[in-house]
Amino acid sequence: MPAATLTLHDRPLVEAEPAKGLARWITLQRPDVHNAFNEVVIKELTQAIMDAGAENSVKALVLAAEGPSFSAGADLAWMAKMTTYSQAENEADARGLYSLLNTLRHSAKPTLARVQGNAFGGGVGLIAACDMAVALESCRFGLTEVKLGLIPAVISPVVIEAIGPRQARWLFQTGELFDAPAALRMGLCHAVVSDETALDGWITKRLGYIAANGPVAMHDAKELVFAVNHSQPSDYERLTTQWIARRRASAEGKEGTAAFLEKRSPVWPTE
Repeated sequence: MPAATLTLHDRPLVEAEPAKGLARWITLQRPDVHNAFNEVVIKELTQAIMDAGAENSVKALVLAAEGPSFSAGADLAWMAKMTTYSQAENEADARGLYSLLNTLRHSAKPTLARVQGNAFGGGVGLIAACDMAVALESCRFGLTEVKLGLIPAVISPVVIEAIGPRQARWLFQTGELFDAPAALRMGLCHAVVSDETALDGWITKRLGYIAANGPVAMHDAKELVFAVNHSQPSDYERLTTQWIARRRASAEGKEGTAAFLEKRSPVWPTE
């Protein structure tokens, strides 16, 4: 993985208990262009997320960035190149970003966004695609595509899911910037903190929670949210009873229940 694009670093979920597994930190490392991405970054970031999801020792994924910005969205040189593309070429190019966001959204591991700086356009999409996000109170955000005569099309599913359609209609059309407290109120971020020590503290606390949980159960819990949210009420009984029955019958479900009843820590099997 080129150092100029991303860095990967594994850290224990719980420093005092490394046996509980690792958190894979994927750090955007293009501070000179405000961590903007192009087709190369998109491809490498997608692969890094997939690799983390496939490794049993990795229990969570933290998406972070270096420098004053989290991500400014699309790289200017990449945007200039896209203006020369045909309709078909633009559609093919856009599928790369869609694949990245979808891979992040459905990662087999819990995903956390550590937002230390401003995020615009696709950078907001990355945050919205993560399961959890914490930001510095100094951060600003924007969905500014309309200022360029464009729209936030590919990121719209994850952004609308995070902030809701009414907020999206407002921000998609005005392109105005909003601050971290507004991002918190909308649901784009789950917490806003004053400094980077608190930023890391928030992440560390959530990783501690994750360390105690059944790995497959967490992924199923994530997918359950998507399944219920996109189902009709008439499907709820069938859907929810099937999901809980499957988890009760799983090796992980049996071990977790037995450990609780026996008042011991679970030893999670590999499913």
